Amino acid sequence: MPSDATNEMTKQEWRELGFFYDCDDQTRVWTLTGSRAGLLRFRDALLSYVADPRRAQKSEHEHYGPYMYLVVTTWPEAGIDGHSIFGPLADLARLAKLIEAKLAMAQPGSSFIIREEFAADSAYALAFDLQEEGFDPATADTLLPVEDAPHRDV
Repeated sequence: MPSDATNEMTKQEWRELGFFYDCDDQTRVWTLTGSRAGLLRFRDALLSYVADPRRAQKSEHEHYGPYMYLVVTTWPEAGIDGHSIFGPLADLARLAKLIEAKLAMAQPGSSFIIREEFAADSAYALAFDLQEEGFDPATADTLLPVEDAPHRDV
């Protein structure tokens, strides 16, 4: 069992990331849960990734979140699998714009899925679960103990 200090650090890392994520290999869906501001941080992470010239080479990648199992990878073809979200930098930038456009139309309490618009042959999909502003992504992590008073995000 992780120490209280480790749990607190994990909670803080979710809050800094801005959203919670999980991958369900049975349904083949990555689910990102957060407020609009929090989910836009994923868009920002993608845009930051593609803006870095070091990311232009095949197999370059970045890990995200406290558990580091969400990975964005530079690859010749666009897709989503149980390990990463991958593609050429132009396609990853296009994914960021798709996320931004869908979030602009979504209401808290709703969700949407991206698969075909990004890469029709993807083995997995990306689901976005939009919460109210102030949602604390650490509360979605079932591996962490429940807090008495919720923390508010940005």
